[in-house]
Amino acid sequence: MIKVGIVGGTGYTGVELLRLLTQHPEVQIQAITSRTEAGMPVADMFPSLRGRVDLKFTTPEDANLTECDAVFFATPHGVAMAQAKALLAAGVKVLDLAADFRLKDVAEFQKWYGMEHSCPDVLAEAVYGLPEINRDAIQKARVVGLAGCYPTSVQLGLAPLLSPKSTGGKQLIDGEHIISDSKSGTSGAGRKAEIGTLMAEASDNFKAYGVKGHRHLPEIVQGLKAIAGHEQISLTFVPHLTPMIRGIHSTLYVRLTEVGKEVNYQKLYENFYKDEPFVDVMPAGSHPETRSVRGSNGLRIAIHRPGNGDTLVILVVEDNLVKGASGQGVQCLNLMFGLPETMGLTQIALLP
Repeated sequence: MIKVGIVGGTGYTGVELLRLLTQHPEVQIQAITSRTEAGMPVADMFPSLRGRVDLKFTTPEDANLTECDAVFFATPHGVAMAQAKALLAAGVKVLDLAADFRLKDVAEFQKWYGMEHSCPDVLAEAVYGLPEINRDAIQKARVVGLAGCYPTSVQLGLAPLLSPKSTGGKQLIDGEHIISDSKSGTSGAGRKAEIGTLMAEASDNFKAYGVKGHRHLPEIVQGLKAIAGHEQISLTFVPHLTPMIRGIHSTLYVRLTEVGKEVNYQKLYENFYKDEPFVDVMPAGSHPETRSVRGSNGLRIAIHRPGNGDTLVILVVEDNLVKGASGQGVQCLNLMFGLPETMGLTQIALLP
């Protein structure tokens, strides 16, 4: 059994980790930390876990995290990097759901997150946690910086158009004019109380935010450049808040090059993802819905080429708390410990 600790178990990604890991046949949850709720039974805060989780929240100091095999950080930015070195020295693998180990450029991290990076040496060895792109590296990793929710949808939506293994090295699209129009449910903002995510504010409302610059932008661009193997990538990324709890829908617009106009994009995507258990390329002309992935680790993609013109439209949906966060974390955990990648992640989406 893999002994797992969770730092910061009171937020949405924390409880989602608990939901998934309690159903994992090879995981034993050792500790769940919360400074503010130390001593409270987990099931008192989350009645959905009654009869499944008998632990109490503890402070990080009392959690004996160094006795775990792996520790998840479901915490604000900056927490994982403060504790990573001690855990690694004890032989514990680290998976961070925040941004501490996503951006490789420490100056970029400081610019977008407003703090110094306290362990650039650990950052240098960290692997970006997007299994469909970095599977081999994740299997060997000690530290994984899990991909963000928006970045997962955008990168997996665009990867077949940019990856040399898919394109044969040809430039199928104009990589310097990519548009991502992305929408998220309110749970993407976390469990903290904020006016903008109150029901009376978010319900019956729809708005863009972060148009002049969103912290997921550099992460997405970094990932797309790595996938493409070159620097000629420019992205306009506009996120939106929608009046729903879970779900991300990214509509991606790319301009085809002359050589790109001759490609069968449906087959291109189907071939690229044919062996991926969590990516579903839907039939041509489909319109995937966020509810079709709610509660699951699945991501669905549909390809459109309006009027057979020079614009390709890619529709991508995922559950921001599962494939966009905790489910992807469990997927990486499986890879890091040599388990089947789908273990503990075969839940079917919830309908209605």
